[in-house]
Order: sequence, then C-alpha cells, then structure tokens
Amino acid sequence: MRPSLLDPLFAEASALPGVGPKTGKLFDRLLGATERPARVLDILLHLPVSSIDRRNRPKIAQAPVGAVSTLEVRVTEHRPPRGKGPFRVLTEDDTGDLTLVFFRANQGWVEKALPLGAIRWVSGLVEIFDFYKQMVHPDRILDEAGLAALPPVEPVYGLTEGLFQRIVAKAAAAALDRLPGLPEWLEDKTLRAGWESFEASLAKLHHPQQPQDLAVEGKFWARLAYDELLSHQLALRLVRAKMQILRGRAQIGDGRLTTRILAALPFELTGDQKKAVGEISADLASDKRMLRLLQGDVGSGKTVVALLAMAQAIEARRQAALMAPTEILARQHFATIKPLAEVAGLTVALITGRDKASERRATLEGLASGAIHIAIGTHALVQDEVAFADLGIAVIDEQHRFGVHQRLTLADKGDGVDVLAMTATPIPRTLALAYFGDMEFSALREKPPGRLPIDTRAVNVERIDEVVAGLGRAIKTGARVYWVCPLVEGSEDSDLAAAQDRAEDLRKFFGAQVGLVHGQMKGRDKDAAMEAFAAGDTKILVATTVIEVGVNVPEATIMVIEHAERFGLSQLHQLRGRVGRGAAKSSCILLYAGPLGETARARLEILRQTEDGFRIAEEDLRLRGEGEVLGARQSGAPGFKIARLDLHADLLRAARDEAERALASDPELSSVKGQSLRLLLYIFERDQALRLLRAG
Repeated sequence: MRPSLLDPLFAEASALPGVGPKTGKLFDRLLGATERPARVLDILLHLPVSSIDRRNRPKIAQAPVGAVSTLEVRVTEHRPPRGKGPFRVLTEDDTGDLTLVFFRANQGWVEKALPLGAIRWVSGLVEIFDFYKQMVHPDRILDEAGLAALPPVEPVYGLTEGLFQRIVAKAAAAALDRLPGLPEWLEDKTLRAGWESFEASLAKLHHPQQPQDLAVEGKFWARLAYDELLSHQLALRLVRAKMQILRGRAQIGDGRLTTRILAALPFELTGDQKKAVGEISADLASDKRMLRLLQGDVGSGKTVVALLAMAQAIEARRQAALMAPTEILARQHFATIKPLAEVAGLTVALITGRDKASERRATLEGLASGAIHIAIGTHALVQDEVAFADLGIAVIDEQHRFGVHQRLTLADKGDGVDVLAMTATPIPRTLALAYFGDMEFSALREKPPGRLPIDTRAVNVERIDEVVAGLGRAIKTGARVYWVCPLVEGSEDSDLAAAQDRAEDLRKFFGAQVGLVHGQMKGRDKDAAMEAFAAGDTKILVATTVIEVGVNVPEATIMVIEHAERFGLSQLHQLRGRVGRGAAKSSCILLYAGPLGETARARLEILRQTEDGFRIAEEDLRLRGEGEVLGARQSGAPGFKIARLDLHADLLRAARDEAERALASDPELSSVKGQSLRLLLYIFERDQALRLLRAG
C-alpha cells in the first residue's frame, strides 16, 4: 500500500554505489536493522553527530595547537623508523616546520603519498611533541586537485566496527541522489519560520557548509525534528480517533458503592483526587471509550481513585480489572483494595503466574460467571484462559512498563472496555504528549494531609561507618530501613555496591535483622522477604530497585541509596517515596562516591531542594534527555531518531496543534495535502495508523 514514489527510499542500502552486500551488513549493524536489511531511508536519517572544519588554513607558525588545521607544506625529509618507532616525514613552509607521524605505516605508501620536494595539503589535529609541532596520521593528504574536491566542513557520523567515515559519507551522498521530489506537507505558517524543504534540510545536514548547519537547535535539524514529531502526533491522533469511534458503552453509576467506599476511608480525598474522580466518572458515563492517564506523584493516592472508578463500572453491572507490572505491586494493590471493596460488598480476586491450580480454577469460574467483581494481577490477566462475564474498565498500573502496544490487550477482554492507565512517575508535559498523546490526562499533585517532609541528605561513602552506626541507634527506637544498591552481585570490574555483598556486610552488625530482595530472586522468595520486613521480623531490607515502585511499608522511615550518583533523578525520587508514608518523621541518605561530576551534583542538589515529583521530572528531562526519564527505553517508546524532546518541546506542541488541524479538516487524509501527510507517515514509519483508516 506504500506509494510508489517512495520506493527508492525503501530499497536496500546494499544497492547504493560503493556499498554492496559486505558493507551492507555493516550498515545493518550500524542502523540496528536486525529484522530486515538497512535501507536507503535509514542512511538518510542517520544524521552526522558533529563536523570537522577544514576551512582553517593558516601557516604552520599560526596553526593552533589542539585544533584541526589544513596546511600547505613542502616535504623535506623521510625518516624511517628505528626498531618499533613511527615513520616520520619532515615538512615545512616559509614560517616553520611540521612533523607528520605514522605508526606501523606502510613505508611505500607514505613515500608515494608524500614524495620528497612535493607540495601537499595535510589536514588533521596539530599537537606539540618535544617542543615541535606535529600531526599524527593526518586525516587527509592531498594535492591541488584533491584540495579542490575537499568539503569545507566534513560531517562526522556515528560508526560501527569496520565502517569508516568516508564510506558513510559516500553512502549518504548516494542516498541523497535517490531522494524523489516530495510535495510539501507542512502548513505555510509553519514554513514561515524560515525552514527549507525536507529534501533541502537533509542535504544541508549531510553536506554542511559551516559547523552551525549541524546544530540540533538549528533550522535544518529543527525542520526534520518537526516532521518526525508531526508524523508521530498524526499517528497518535488517528489511533485515538479510531479508539473513540469503536464501540463504547456508557457506564453510569448510582453511587451506592462509591458512597460506602468513601465512608470507609480514614481520610478526606484531596482536591486533586476529587477532580480526577470527577473526570474519570464523566468518561465512564460517556458512550465513547475512555483512554485516560492518571499521573500521581509518590504517595498521592492513585489506588483509591482507581478503586472508585472500578466501583462506578460495577454499579453499572460490569466488572473491573487492574494489571500491575510486578507480582509485588499486584499483591500490594490487592492488600490495599480488598478491605475497602469488601466494605462495599465487592469480591476481589488475585491472579498471578503462581496461583495454585484449584484457586486458579475457582477464580476463572468466578470471573466468567460475574461472581467476582474485581480481578487484580500481573500480565497473567491477559492470558487466553482468563475470561470475564462483562469487563467494563481496565486499570493498567505503571503502564509504560508494558509498552504502548500492550496497553489495549486487557481491554480486548470485554465489549467497549474503558482504559485507565496509571503511573507513579510524574511525566513532564512534553513527554506525556509524546508517549501518551492518545490519552487524556489527570494529575494528582497534592499529598494526602498529614504527610511530613522527608529530610534528604547527601553523604560521601567514606562516612559509611557513621551511617551504619546511626542505623543501629534508629533500629533500637523501632525504625525500619531500606538500603538500596545498584547491582545484585559484585564483580571485579565494577565498583558499584552489590546488594548481596552489602547484605553480608550489614549482617556482621545486625545479624538476622537484615533481609535481602532483588529481581533475580524467585517470586515466592521476594514475597517472603517483603512480608518479613513489613511484619518487622527484619529491620533492614537491602534491595535493588525492585522496590522502586509501589511498595508500601508505613513503618519504614529511613532510606539509604548507595551510589546515588549513578541513579536518575526520577528513580531517586521514586525510591525516596518508599519512606515518609506513615506518621513518623522520615529521612533519606544519598550515599555518593566523590568527587561528583556537574550533572550528578545538580541531580542530588535538586533532590535535596524539593519533593515535587513534577518539578523533578522536568529537571530530569533537562539533565538526561527523554530516553531515560521513563526508565530504560521501553518497547512502547516512540524511539525518535531525530527529535530531542529535551530541546524540541516547543516543536512538539506546535506539531500536536498542526496534526489536530489537519485531521479536523480531513479526517481520512484523502485531500491533496492529506496524501502528502500520508507520505510523511511512511517516511517515519508511523504508517500502522493508516491501516486503521483502511479498516474503516
């Protein structure tokens, strides 16, 4: 179904002049093309990471040390190596001398390239050795004809082993020759920013005339970033439009269950919670399918909001499901929801991968008959054998951990199922638009009343003995402690604290009071370790980031994070949020190995200044870029090739608005302008959205 105009771009890269099958395999590796061969388009979108300015052409005496210069020299002497030394070529001009140095050189090649008495242009990094200027392995050795063909500014590409800059540059030039004439898909008012066409911008980036042409903030990069963001926003809106057209069923509650649950709560809902409940209630009552993301900072009370939403669906005589990414989190939701649900007369079941056969059979029968109102579980919920009598709402917790493609899997278990996704990772507005632009947003920024601020301190790891002594005093007063490490096991080539090693060290002081939990343990063992800590049988829980999200032990009041400088800001904030959940004052100790770099220092300082997860998320985006803010890149992440959300936030907002205008006037993308936007969707591989149009 792809327009034939684009066929040259989707041809295999190995068909380009100078590439061929052998080099093509290197391009496959470079461009991450594991499922299929690299294509011409992949090479075009593999933009240079920097450039080398060959325009600096001073005399030898004026050539700056530590910079690349292109120098006209006369070859005066060849000095072959003695033993294992380098081959040296002495050159000069009328201002001074320059030694060219070649290690393990082919002597015949050097003498041919730099014959005695010849005038040559050499380009490379000028350095000082033994008080003399030298150039080690010049990048270029040229005669007058070669100099005339030398690009004034040379692009520098990311490489893989076996590929060289000149091969990639030659392939990029050949790929540019394959670019067909494409219609303009941007609005005139967008182009008034002084942008050039898609093709011209690509050409300027692969053949820069000055280093500024490659600036990520510059107009050529910005044009392509905007195109990519526009394609993404169009695709999200097409998916969303399709979802809302799909069968929806109004779920109007009578309030009998929600009233009982609210009466059973030991606290009043915050203003943010009340607002979110109202927004979700209106979505449920609508005949369009709900797709809403509930963002809540650590400890802001998302679970209660989700329970009230599930209760409304059950009032409408339907069922509810809540899916969590880990068994620990699923069990915790079950422990929180079950007593409140039972007050309202609702039955709740837990489904994980470790249920006994008899329990599982009874649960499946209860869900199929409608006797069980709420199912809580891991991805085990989406298995074929799990069937509901009438599923009305699917709540997906920490949904970015499942990936975008799995978001709707649970919703397929019923007819017109409404979807409420939740995350405890506050997401900057820019990222929310990019990752979850097909959803409405509700945010819980307020903490429940009575939550005390957490005393956060950064301590050098050299003072670890003082920290351990302090924990001893705190434990005697009844405190419980999390101690988080970055790795499970230590290794000789890593200086990161390992959870198993740290647990052994702490047991020398505290004996059996020290527990251990990490992601490589069996689920049963993890649960046992968590239960022992929650019950107070162990006082210190050494853990990896498996406890990052959702774990709730109100008695825990001290969090120690070892090698805090190695964690991202949002992750540190999540870990800190495991304490401060009860009435007692809590503290967080950030153990770091100094001296700290500028970014690490800024990260720890921001954490000490604020507990506002939304501000922390914005700072994390500024410091690290979008790839890490939601944890490691997830399978459902957009995976932008060109756009940088930390730098192109304004472009994303403009692209969203342009996508909305385009689809408002041409929902099928069938006009002349719509057809050009379809080309854009193919170029950036968002064409899955077009299949929804074809599906009607």
